[in-house]
Amino acid sequence: MALATAATAAAVSLHPLLSRPACALRFGRRLPPLILRATSTSISTSSAPDFNITFAEPAPQKKASFPAPSAQPLVPWIVRGEDGKPRLSTSPPPEVLQAIALAEAEAKKAAKKESLKGQKGAVAAATAVASNASVKAKERKAAPAAPPKFSKAARRFYNENIKESEPQRLAKVLAAAGVASRRTSEELIFQGKVTVNGSVCTSPQTKVDISKDTIYVNGNRISKKLPPKLYFAVNKPKGYICSCGEESKSVVSLFNDYLKGWNKIQPGLPKPRLFTVGRLDVATTGLIIVTNDGVFAQKLAHPSSNVTKEYVVTIDGAVHKKHLIAISEGTKIDGVMCVPDLVEPLAAQSDTRKIRLRIVVHEGRNHEVRELVQNAGLKVYALKRVRVGRFRLPADLG
Repeated sequence: MALATAATAAAVSLHPLLSRPACALRFGRRLPPLILRATSTSISTSSAPDFNITFAEPAPQKKASFPAPSAQPLVPWIVRGEDGKPRLSTSPPPEVLQAIALAEAEAKKAAKKESLKGQKGAVAAATAVASNASVKAKERKAAPAAPPKFSKAARRFYNENIKESEPQRLAKVLAAAGVASRRTSEELIFQGKVTVNGSVCTSPQTKVDISKDTIYVNGNRISKKLPPKLYFAVNKPKGYICSCGEESKSVVSLFNDYLKGWNKIQPGLPKPRLFTVGRLDVATTGLIIVTNDGVFAQKLAHPSSNVTKEYVVTIDGAVHKKHLIAISEGTKIDGVMCVPDLVEPLAAQSDTRKIRLRIVVHEGRNHEVRELVQNAGLKVYALKRVRVGRFRLPADLG
């Protein structure tokens, strides 16, 4: 008994593991009980006893036994053979197999329809989301935004090197090349007098590239180069008309000497076809723009551009306050109510006693200023335009 107690104490002091009870859990399993065996029968106080420590054999675990799977029972089919007699068969008859295949096909179709419905629903939802996004994008686009600003050099480079090289309508190309006006060019095309790459073209909307396509008008070949854009400010004299015809006293006829020396000024380039931007009647003098740029002329002359035009009207007779009020209230011209932007008297000149009025309009309808003055009961002695937009007629321009 003393020997066992001493051995147990010695074992406990040897390793901490030995101090745990035999039933302690170690990594999820029970440890087997320890068996201590002494190698000598006597223990002296001077030397520690030697022990041979072994573990008992673990108890064998019983394996779970599962019942063996039973063989699938054989289901016999009673079918009628070729001789007409019934017999047993291990496989279904062809009619049953066909019915099963049809049922599976119908089930697949139904599943496919359900998936398509789900996809259509998803597409409808995506379309609704996209429409909402497009509406929001349109609202954002509709919001006024400042246009990008480019330098004059950038705009000039684009107009001369990029914009002009893009395919354009045939009638527009002929007008830009100086053949005729756009309307006259369309008539030439309809008459079959224009050929493009050897074929007669009768559609003014045909897209052509003047640098690549070969164009003939009345047997004359159009140059591959376009004339440069020109802009002139003219102090129109009295008695000249704003026409592009062959009249001797037209505004364009003032450029005859300039165009005669064109080949010396711009060698290798075709002559430009000049025309006036808007019109001034034969008795009106002053500022008028002459150019060969149709886009610029359309933008400047159209009423929607709201480009203001300033006139100085010399009145034959006395002018009272009621006349100024009548002019300011406007009048109807061709069924449209025209109201001037500004009406005010000017200071009297030393060389004449006639009263002058400054009238500013923005629509620029035919005879608009004369109609305003005459509707107020006044008589126009002289009419002169002195400003178009921001450009004012130079005082030293004869």
